[in-house]
Amino acid sequence: MSFLAFSRWTRLAALCATLIVPAFAGTSPAPEFSLPSRDGDSVSLQELKGQVVMLNFWASWCGPCRQEMPLLDQMHRRYSSLGFTLLGVNVEASTQDAERWLAQTPVSFPVLFDTNNEVSRLYDVNAMPSTVFIDRQGNVRYLHRGYKPGDESEYLNQIRTLLKE
Repeated sequence: MSFLAFSRWTRLAALCATLIVPAFAGTSPAPEFSLPSRDGDSVSLQELKGQVVMLNFWASWCGPCRQEMPLLDQMHRRYSSLGFTLLGVNVEASTQDAERWLAQTPVSFPVLFDTNNEVSRLYDVNAMPSTVFIDRQGNVRYLHRGYKPGDESEYLNQIRTLLKE
């Protein structure tokens, strides 16, 4: 392996090692969007004002995305009746791989398709998965880049905190 290739690999490994450090803790208005859902409907963020919203940007080729998906589904099932909405935002250009993977690992939360990565750019998604928490007033409160086992505890703490507000 050349030094240049090693250097690139090292930088990538370092980026992955930073996994779920909240990159944003504060408040700023969440960018508005509307995306097609798996069910054929269009879902907009505006419709969800008053809810605590978790946006999870993912791809079927992403190992950590696949690993956290069943845990996200448990969170959705547990907290959806309390004013929590989880939206899975698939970022792949084609929906076929996502649909194939979801057929094997079904989830109860809505899955949206950002095939042109327009929403991903709005939320500065540059790692897979990326998770954004939006409070009931429509403000971005937390942003996580990546996932490693155990990080769901931080997700749960943030969900509970935002639901209490």
